[in-house]
Amino acid sequence: MSYALLILAYLLGSVSTAIITCKLMGLPDPRTAGSNNPGATNVLRVGGKKAAAITLAGDMLKGLIPVLIGHVLGLSYGWLFAIGFAAFLGHLYPIYYHFKGGKGVATALGVYFGIHFWAGVCIALIWLFIAKVLKISSLAALLATLLAPLIFYFFTYSGSLALGMVVMTALIWWRHQSNIKNILSGKEGQIKINNQDNTND
Repeated sequence: MSYALLILAYLLGSVSTAIITCKLMGLPDPRTAGSNNPGATNVLRVGGKKAAAITLAGDMLKGLIPVLIGHVLGLSYGWLFAIGFAAFLGHLYPIYYHFKGGKGVATALGVYFGIHFWAGVCIALIWLFIAKVLKISSLAALLATLLAPLIFYFFTYSGSLALGMVVMTALIWWRHQSNIKNILSGKEGQIKINNQDNTND
């Protein structure tokens, strides 16, 4: 059952909320507009707050739901992480879209909440605070995920789980290479909202 859940998690993670949301709302394909990334921040950029909120929720649920099923089955932290990581990899490398996916932050956040609710809350608050103050989504994501392993160790005292979070963080940073270069050079754009919301109600 646990191995079947791993496969299910990957297949669920491979579903692109951004692409589906933009298609249903008549918005540009996020893979060919804005930053060309199928994620909530780019959907905010090209489609506005409503589309971005739907995308964010969907991407988080992809990571959350399989892990919650694992909880119901009474699985260990190791299995919970493996299942969440499978969903996370599905988002990064989706089988339905030629293995070209997003950067994984929202799906990782869903995994965080699924494994340990209060750890997820702490990471989410850090992310939101930095995004609110600095208005740079990528920097907020990078710093929040950087602290994730320490936060999980604080709440669970599980070294193996914290190590797993290090791997997830490393992948998120790898996917943000261009953003990191822009941040260091002062060229990374701030959060901007496309005022299309009213036309897409």
